[in-house]
Amino acid sequence: MEKPESGAGRLVAIGGAEDKTSELAILRRVLSLAPDGNSTVGVLATASGIPDEIFPVYREAFDRLGASEMVAIDVRTREDAFDEEAIDTVRRCGTIFFTGGDQLRLTSVLGGTPLLDAIRHGQRNGVVIAGTSAGAAAMSATMISTGRAADALRKGAVKMSNGLAFVDGVVIDSHFLERGRFTRLMEVGASNPEYIGIGLGEDSGVIFHPDGVIEAIGSGHVIVVDCLHMKSTNVADLNDGEPVAVENVVMHALTSGLCFDIAKRAYITE
Repeated sequence: MEKPESGAGRLVAIGGAEDKTSELAILRRVLSLAPDGNSTVGVLATASGIPDEIFPVYREAFDRLGASEMVAIDVRTREDAFDEEAIDTVRRCGTIFFTGGDQLRLTSVLGGTPLLDAIRHGQRNGVVIAGTSAGAAAMSATMISTGRAADALRKGAVKMSNGLAFVDGVVIDSHFLERGRFTRLMEVGASNPEYIGIGLGEDSGVIFHPDGVIEAIGSGHVIVVDCLHMKSTNVADLNDGEPVAVENVVMHALTSGLCFDIAKRAYITE
């Protein structure tokens, strides 16, 4: 994985269904990572089909946490992503938060736009980028776009596409344990063993630190799926839809506070 620049803002990927009404532990951690003197949070509900219902929920949550301001970056079309007012709003935020929904809607609206450029520029200069569910899955350079968990370990069942490219070398999946998505990352790893698979449980997430270490946060599990040292797979010999075999997949389960070094592919407990 390419390491972020030392002055870059943290990336926070959340598996979905994070607590927004009780202790707000994950959202509290997100806000704590914001650059000094800038607690303005911009929420992008582009991935959602119901943004007008989503914005008030996050407004209440971030208000409770002490954000100086929560602004809705209301981008629903590609035309919106070229709007100077929306771009200026991005530029004054210390945290940008992507909601859940459909990651293809997110990438098709934002891809190649000045607004996405502004978000990337902010992240390189200390702005926190956080996303939940689809907002987390879209963070990587290559993302899962579709793929049913029930038959995912069959060639071609998991479809990939370009993501928002805040981080590379990983593929992120959300609602991972709750929706039984282990086989999705196993198929990704069989075809692309260089990628680290990161499966995020609900109300759980990871912080990508500038040194290339990810830190688990939240109440549940983060699963790391590593196929780099697989000994064999039949994936290249199959027709689409046929079952994939993979030998020697390595998996790790992280809970809050535990870390994993992506570059070294090493579990860290201290």
